[in-house]
Amino acid sequence: MRRPRWGKSVTFFGTSGASTESPPASEALPSEGGAPAETGTAARIQAAAGPPDGRAVVVCGSDRTMLRVVTELVSSGEQVVAIVNPASRHFDRISELGAHVMGVRVISESLLRRAGIDGKDGEASTARALVLLDTDDVHNVHTALTVRDMDPGLRIIVQMVNPRLGKQLHSLLGDCVVISGPSLAAPAFVADALEDDELTWLEIGGRRLVAGQAELIREPHLTVLADTTSSATPELLPMASADPSGDIVLGTGIRTVWRTRDVRRAGWLMALRDILDRRVRRIAAVMAGLVIIGTVLTHYIAKIDWLRALYLVSGAVTSAGIEDDTFSDAAPWAKVAAVVVQLTGIVLMALLTAVIVDSLIGARLTRVIGGVRGRPRNHVVVCGLGTVGARVLEILSERGVAVVGVEHDEDAPGVQTAHRLRIPVVIGDSSNEETLRSAGVQRAQSVLALTDGDITNLESAMVVRDLNPDARITMRMFDHDLAQRVERRLGLGHSRSVSMLVAPAIAAAAANRRSQVTVPAGRRVLLLTEVAVEPGSVAVDLRLGELDEAGGLRVLAHKRATDPWDWTPAYDGLLRGGDRIAVAGTRSGLARLLLATRAPNA
Repeated sequence: MRRPRWGKSVTFFGTSGASTESPPASEALPSEGGAPAETGTAARIQAAAGPPDGRAVVVCGSDRTMLRVVTELVSSGEQVVAIVNPASRHFDRISELGAHVMGVRVISESLLRRAGIDGKDGEASTARALVLLDTDDVHNVHTALTVRDMDPGLRIIVQMVNPRLGKQLHSLLGDCVVISGPSLAAPAFVADALEDDELTWLEIGGRRLVAGQAELIREPHLTVLADTTSSATPELLPMASADPSGDIVLGTGIRTVWRTRDVRRAGWLMALRDILDRRVRRIAAVMAGLVIIGTVLTHYIAKIDWLRALYLVSGAVTSAGIEDDTFSDAAPWAKVAAVVVQLTGIVLMALLTAVIVDSLIGARLTRVIGGVRGRPRNHVVVCGLGTVGARVLEILSERGVAVVGVEHDEDAPGVQTAHRLRIPVVIGDSSNEETLRSAGVQRAQSVLALTDGDITNLESAMVVRDLNPDARITMRMFDHDLAQRVERRLGLGHSRSVSMLVAPAIAAAAANRRSQVTVPAGRRVLLLTEVAVEPGSVAVDLRLGELDEAGGLRVLAHKRATDPWDWTPAYDGLLRGGDRIAVAGTRSGLARLLLATRAPNA
């Protein structure tokens, strides 16, 4: 029996009120009268570095990501000022976390000054950083521009929905950190969809690396990030592993994986067939019958040759006209018959036009042009083509994976992305059985339910399970309790939350301006980043190996100020001010390192 692949069988629950998940005990920071005190170098670093510099981080937002970011910052020892809309259902929970909450509906300059953004005449603000998490990009940009005028040197972290707008922010704001939720969360959904391809690409320490299952990463492996052999929570940053073949490791490349990509869009032929449906065929058959009968009668009664008889009858049936002089000398009953045929043709042509127009207006053309051609197999079905779904399509396309999209809104961002990438799209409700059958879920290898509704995702997963019990299903779930019960009782696959995936990166960016990558391992995450050792900090003159914490932090590479990166550093070497180190760590382990490497008055 194959053991569970914990790097793939991941569960991330959404955050909602009191159901917010606290960090695992192994990642918890020490608190007064709380967890046991730490020992060794980590404890000495924590005691010597002390708490943060007392300058608060201002966080603006009202959704689940806001709640999770505040949780991350508070758990890392940061002082937080939260600007929250009083109507938010997370308002009370954010207050309970220990943040100073300011309940307002509209953010103004005077409010920002009261929150601590009060720098003037070249002086730094009381606040150390600003985090903008509004779901409206325009509001985020407006607030960021206002704050930049108030304090040109303040660190600003902005979550952007539109990636194109995010790329332009540097020209507007100068030095800032732009976080894209879809870009951070989409790789995790892709990892769930591809059983043989859970990969996280990153650039760190001057090298482009990849993290994932050991059986997928090309040897030699640089380090083991998580031991997945236990049936309990995976062990992070182990000193040794009992089953290296299934570990989550860091390497320089992936093994060659062959896939077939044979999902094609339906195209114009399928679109034409959809327009010429049963109603059109029936009307056309009646008209053809009238033409044939009329041609025969005209030929024998009026003594007209076959081609001319066919021309005359076709004109009458299709309402294209009839030559009056032809029947001027005919018997009265023949004239009446000609009029009846022409009236019948007018009615049939009206019906035919109405049916075709109905097909076009009903969006059948759009649905089938982007629909699926043939009977695809072993593909991935993505239900919900919003911003996250669009990014998932891009990643799957880049990796050469056969994919079909399902979306009820033709104007959704992912629909345009699918057309650009020539990915088939079925327009319809993802919880409808016929829609899912059109996408070929009964033969798919994986299904991702990524709509904005928990119930829609749940219904989609239940229909998929009935149609294809062997398909791997991943749901985007916001409600923590619902996700937990669904996984335990219904067995419909795994669930992930975008806020759980994005919040650690946002919180870390607020604590220290740097680039980092989040690698999921079960219900926990590891952060891989580079950290600068500031002159006068506690870390100066420490041995490099003293920074390592079992299960908390691991030094990967070291760089002197003028030297290249060393990926085989001497761990008895002393750290100097201005050095940089590439590390992998838990949230709390990285937080302690940042405190140790920060100058006393930074």
